[in-house]
Amino acid sequence: MAILEVKGLGISFGGLKVVDDFSVTIEKGQLYGLIGPNGAGKTTVFNLLTGVYKPDVGTIRLDGQNITGKKTIEINQAGIARTFQNIRLFKELSVLDNVKAGLHNHYVYSTVEGILRLPRYRKMERAMDERAMELLSVFDLDGERDFKASNLPYGKQRKLEIARALATEPKLLLLDEPAAGMNPNETAELMETIRFVRDHFDMTILLIEHDMKLVSGICEKITVLNFGQVLTQGNTTDVLNDRRVITAYLGE
Repeated sequence: MAILEVKGLGISFGGLKVVDDFSVTIEKGQLYGLIGPNGAGKTTVFNLLTGVYKPDVGTIRLDGQNITGKKTIEINQAGIARTFQNIRLFKELSVLDNVKAGLHNHYVYSTVEGILRLPRYRKMERAMDERAMELLSVFDLDGERDFKASNLPYGKQRKLEIARALATEPKLLLLDEPAAGMNPNETAELMETIRFVRDHFDMTILLIEHDMKLVSGICEKITVLNFGQVLTQGNTTDVLNDRRVITAYLGE
C-alpha cells in the first residue's frame, strides 16, 4: 500500500525550473533513497513535501490524503516529519525537552491549565516525560536526559533530532543527509539506527544522500535526481546498473 504518491511535482525560482515533473510512489514500510549530485534538487523536493515551498504544479498524497500546498504544521499533523542536513535542535533546552517539543501535537492542555498547573496539566506532563524517555532509550540517550542539547557529541545530536521527529508519530520520516559531517564509524552506527527505526517503529523512511555507496547499502529502492529531473528510479540493483547513473552521477 502506497504511503506517499507524488505526481508531476514542479517548482521554478526566477524562471529556472529547480524541480521538474518529479513523481515517486513509496510503499508503507519501505526504506527509500533519493540521491543525486549537489544541486540536483533533493532538498527542494523535501521542502515541497513538507510545505516549506508550495509547488507550481503536481500533487502530493500522504496515505491517500491530498496535502498539496498545505502549511508545514498541517503536513506534520497529517503524518510527515523530517530532519535537516544542518541539525536544528533547541540547543539551549535539555535533551528531554527537545523530544517533548515533538509531543505537543498529541498531548494538549489549555494555557490556564498550564499556568495554574492544574491536574490535567500535571497528568499530561507525566505522560510526555514517560513517552520522551521511551524514545530516548531507543537511541541510548536516556542517560543524557538533562544535558543541554548543544553539549551532546555531534553523532548523538543527530540521533536526538531523529528521536524528536519520531515524537510527532509520523507515517513518513524524511531524513536529509543524516550522515553529513560524520566519520565512517558514526555513519555505520547511524545506518544501523535507521534500519532499527524502520523495523522497531514500522516506519516508512525517505532518505536523501549524495553518497551512492551509503544509500545503496541501506535502501531497497532509489530515485536519482539530476538537474531537478528524475534520471531513473527503481530497485537498488537496477539503478546501480543503469549506465545513465554512472555517466551523470559519477561523471564517468
